[in-house]
Amino acid sequence: MKKGVYSILKARFLVNEDATKNWRFIVFLILLAIGMIANTHRFERKVFRITELTNEVKELRSEFVDRRSELMKLKMESTVSEKMKERNIFPSSVPPKKIKVKKVEEKSLFKKLWQ
Repeated sequence: MKKGVYSILKARFLVNEDATKNWRFIVFLILLAIGMIANTHRFERKVFRITELTNEVKELRSEFVDRRSELMKLKMESTVSEKMKERNIFPSSVPPKKIKVKKVEEKSLFKKLWQ
């Protein structure tokens, strides 16, 4: 037991006759670790980008709501009439009348013959 631990600490398994198998496995583990580190780095970069875009969407949405409320205020009749007073255009005192146009129905050939 003592010799086994001592040989591992001295790394004798790396200089033996069959050390090429051990070196291949160690190189494989190193490449696997590098691949995992690169994959984790790329994943974290994507997570940060998603968080950044989410915050941007929230900001744009709040800006949209603000602009829409401003537009609703500008479209109000009182606001429009105040702006038109500057140009000496006043609201009408007579309410508007709705004009209805009746569509003239064209008579078919059969109805024209019977008249």
